[in-house]
Amino acid sequence: MDVYLDTSALNRIFDDQSQPRIFLEASAMLLIFGLIEKRIISIVSSEVLLYENSQNPYAERRIFVTSVLHKARVIQTLNDRLAKRAQTIEALGIKGLDALHLACAERLKAGYFVTCDDRVIRKYTGMVIAVNPVELTMTMLKQEADNADG
Repeated sequence: MDVYLDTSALNRIFDDQSQPRIFLEASAMLLIFGLIEKRIISIVSSEVLLYENSQNPYAERRIFVTSVLHKARVIQTLNDRLAKRAQTIEALGIKGLDALHLACAERLKAGYFVTCDDRVIRKYTGMVIAVNPVELTMTMLKQEADNADG
């Protein structure tokens, strides 16, 4: 299964985890990183992610995210078709880089778009399933349980 992780998800482990939601999402991201390492999940990336990460002023975050993105099966380059699709996604109320991320995830036929941004999850109605990290890990655990019962 191909998964596109947006910048909010990739950086969640660095956020202040004193809030229960952030702690849960950070823990879920640690599980996702482990699944990537074990090649149970494959990630796909884009020039948009590489650019956004390069703008991160925190070196340790930038280096970590770069190391994760190096594991991507493929990196989507930007083109006019993606820009047009991003404009259509913007009409849903999803702005800028988020719309470009979603357009790339669609083009790459990712199964899931993982984000910590509730607004994106709520407004996006495209071909990719937009979820937060906790929801993805719960889905993966349920699939594993179903396979074990099966």
